[in-house]
Amino acid sequence: MRLLMLATLGGFAVFTGCSETTKPVDVGMTDTQVEDGIKSRYAADADLARADLKVDADVSDHKLTVSGSVTTEAARVRAVDMAKAFEPSLLLTDKIDVKPLEIPRAEYTEDLAREARERAKTAGNSVGDSLDDAWIHTKITTKLLTDKDTPGRHINVDVDKNVVTLRGNVETALAKDEAERIAKETEGVKRVKNLLIVTP
Repeated sequence: MRLLMLATLGGFAVFTGCSETTKPVDVGMTDTQVEDGIKSRYAADADLARADLKVDADVSDHKLTVSGSVTTEAARVRAVDMAKAFEPSLLLTDKIDVKPLEIPRAEYTEDLAREARERAKTAGNSVGDSLDDAWIHTKITTKLLTDKDTPGRHINVDVDKNVVTLRGNVETALAKDEAERIAKETEGVKRVKNLLIVTP
């Protein structure tokens, strides 16, 4: 009888210990304090300060949501990491969209074209000498990088006299078709040569 009682008490102690470890950690801040703290970190970052980001904290439910839009994937990752680091005990939901900043053709300068050609060369792409070629290359590569169906970093984009050539390997026929669609629908493109190879 005594042995049975100790076993029962021991079981109760173990059960109580388990329930204590699953209890959410007390944040010790209000919703507003968490939101303001994360926003102040965003304000200190040059890219994120200009971004359209919203922070919604629900401390009692241990949830945090960051939404809005940024111009690059790197900025999205930075925004998420900053929010997580500010209060790691909250479950973060990332609703940030990446919407690259598009420069209209009329505002595209020779300096921007020179930078685009240098980036293209580094990535193994070739871009013609005209402003149109550099602008088209910039638009297509940006779209490929932010499209969920195309592995933008693995697709080479060559542009010469408004003719686009897509090279590289993709994993699916969908990715190949989507890359071609993006290129064809880009303003200023005369023709698209799709040399992408599907290698699952």
